[in-house]
Amino acid sequence: MKRGALFAAVLGGVFSAAGAAFAMVGAPTPRGYALQEPATAVMRDIVDFHTLLLWIIVAISVFVLALLLWVIVRYNRRANPTPKKFTHNMLVEVIWTIVPVLILVGIAWKSFPLIYLQERIPEAELTLKVTGNSWRWDFEYPDLGVMMTANLLDEATADAEGRPYLLATDAPLLVPVDTTVRVLVTSNDVIHSFAVPAFGIKEDAIQGRVNETWFNVEREGVFYGQCSELCGVNHAYMPVEIHAVTRAEFDAWVVAQGGSIASAETEAPPAPAAAEPATPAATPTR
Repeated sequence: MKRGALFAAVLGGVFSAAGAAFAMVGAPTPRGYALQEPATAVMRDIVDFHTLLLWIIVAISVFVLALLLWVIVRYNRRANPTPKKFTHNMLVEVIWTIVPVLILVGIAWKSFPLIYLQERIPEAELTLKVTGNSWRWDFEYPDLGVMMTANLLDEATADAEGRPYLLATDAPLLVPVDTTVRVLVTSNDVIHSFAVPAFGIKEDAIQGRVNETWFNVEREGVFYGQCSELCGVNHAYMPVEIHAVTRAEFDAWVVAQGGSIASAETEAPPAPAAAEPATPAATPTR
């Protein structure tokens, strides 16, 4: 009974804090057109890379459109009744070979470090195991002894609590901020995909295989994701809801879930007392 009350108090505090300041921090927004606000360094780099690609695409599109319009106006039948007969131009062919190569080199220069950052798992303070099922998510902190199952929150409850239907779950997952979390992703049946856009993670959950990803949330908030792989008839009903909280709130939640927090400081055993020097035996006198 005490454990349930503590769990309710922790979640109540999280919801009340998140409801005002952090509501819908990491979620789709009506009429939204941009990427979600990044909550991790990886997602921030993804947004920067996306912006760079957008400018490159716009520049290429404008150039091709201008070139097309110029050709239509300058070389139509009325303006140029006698067309040229040549089929090759060495300078033009060199330019349209070199310029795309330079563009691709520039894209690679930005994309390869980002791929390395995503794929290289740094030394983590926590390990989170995510298992996809048809159709729900199982979460486990194996080092803390915490296991939980998250299902879609029904529409009536979501409306009553002011939470987004099809994104909210009946058991939100908590993670501490400013903490590197290593995520192991697998599946019990078909292929799923664990994705949280604000974290910049999207990892396939495959039966019989464990994939890895990671995140380090920089601020408190509520962040939503979904299964991003067509996994069956209820694919649209596998949301992910993650609350990023302070370390103290996370520790209280772990205890409320029946887990245990390992102490960072282990008391050293007392040093053995120094042995007293033996007293030499008295020399017998004659």
